Amino acid sequence: MADDQLAEIAVTGLATMGRNLARNLARSGFRVAVHNRSQERTDALVRDFGHEGQFIPAASLDDLVQSLERPRRVIVMVQAGGPTDAVIDQLRPLLESGDIIVDAGNAHFQDTRRREEQLREDGIHFVGAGVSGGEEGALLGPSIMPGGTAESYAALEPMLTKIAAQVDDEPCCTHVGPDGAGHFVKMLHNGIEYADMQLIAEAYDLLRQGLGMEPAEVGKVFERWNSGDLESFLVEITAEVLAHIDDSTGRPFVDVVLDQAGQKGTGRWTVISALELGIPVSGMAEAVFARGLSSDAARRAAAREALPGPSEPPAVPDRQRFIDDVRDALYASKLVAYAQGFDTIRAASDEHDWNIALGDMATIWRGGCIIRARFLDRIREAYERNPDLPSLLVDEYFREAVANGQAGWRRVVAAAAQMGIPAPGFSSALAYYDALRAPRLPAALIQGQRDLFGAHTYRRVDRPGTYHVDWSGARGEEER
Repeated sequence: MADDQLAEIAVTGLATMGRNLARNLARSGFRVAVHNRSQERTDALVRDFGHEGQFIPAASLDDLVQSLERPRRVIVMVQAGGPTDAVIDQLRPLLESGDIIVDAGNAHFQDTRRREEQLREDGIHFVGAGVSGGEEGALLGPSIMPGGTAESYAALEPMLTKIAAQVDDEPCCTHVGPDGAGHFVKMLHNGIEYADMQLIAEAYDLLRQGLGMEPAEVGKVFERWNSGDLESFLVEITAEVLAHIDDSTGRPFVDVVLDQAGQKGTGRWTVISALELGIPVSGMAEAVFARGLSSDAARRAAAREALPGPSEPPAVPDRQRFIDDVRDALYASKLVAYAQGFDTIRAASDEHDWNIALGDMATIWRGGCIIRARFLDRIREAYERNPDLPSLLVDEYFREAVANGQAGWRRVVAAAAQMGIPAPGFSSALAYYDALRAPRLPAALIQGQRDLFGAHTYRRVDRPGTYHVDWSGARGEEER
């Protein structure tokens, strides 16, 4: 095969995401080798979309590799875990030093670090690339978060930046950092997505139950909110979902959908990773717990029969003020969730020496991805002003935004408790905000308890050192 007929990049794994990513590359002018374990999918892609660009079908991974120019670039789009390892094991003996394998699935970042280290022994570059935007984003322009070596990114950059979403003539793609950095940032993106969706659902629930609004009416509220600071993809589609009518029953679509939310694990991974780093991500944790509780149908059914709610839920005296308060609570809680997410990225970057530029992450999330939102520009500006910002919430813009909304936020959390409407996202975000700004926390008491029952020691506010009280004796203090 002549050099000008060789493929510039390959995609193996042609389910919806892989197929659409391959189409995006071909539409963008690149020669794309395509392969799937099932030949029918490869044939279908070429048959149905061959007119969109240059596809080079391959019947085997060996054929796929032989059809590529050097350095060979292979994107793997198969199920995370064992299937990804199996494809890598098949590719490894077929490739040579300088070639690049890109895992563009939702892999756990520690798996990516392991694979990168193993392939490095053969001189093969392994790139864990987070890709956000779903089926449509993969085809029309996703947000792309590649990790790996600077050398591998240089070889991929012209392609990835061209197929990525574009905002203000900037691609939503940048080199995140070494080894697992890209997949870690994608995981945090998904964790923030969990929190964002939970907060939106709570806002809907408060308006629906607290004010008795119909779904379409609540959808109109979200539509209005989407023209202001809350403008985002998730708020936009919320309005669309709430306006939808079920064809078969004529009822609001949201009323015929089972209230049991699924999850694929990235939210749970985020919470576990943040715990290991010592970073509180209460908003994301509550979102994961809320999905788990929603799916616990048997326990919920038993509780409905046994557990009473408030005997006289309070009436809402001012309907419009309540709507405005829910809006303020939603915005403030979203800012807390993003602040916690960026704190976690910073902690992981420090832990693994990734040197992630936080402002760049806000930049590449502005388009293509699920959490794209207007205030991501504000986040980028905040980190441009101060790359070492200790928390987004202390930036002047975000500090003022939360301060302006906190009165309504507090009224909503109080009203939710009085009405018996669960709002774990709103209330945990407010508790985090109050704990963060508190001059003194009750952790001093916890340290005293730990010293009494386990001699875990404590530190004092008035002098350095570590101390222990002889609780079972004369209760004198000794320095340890």
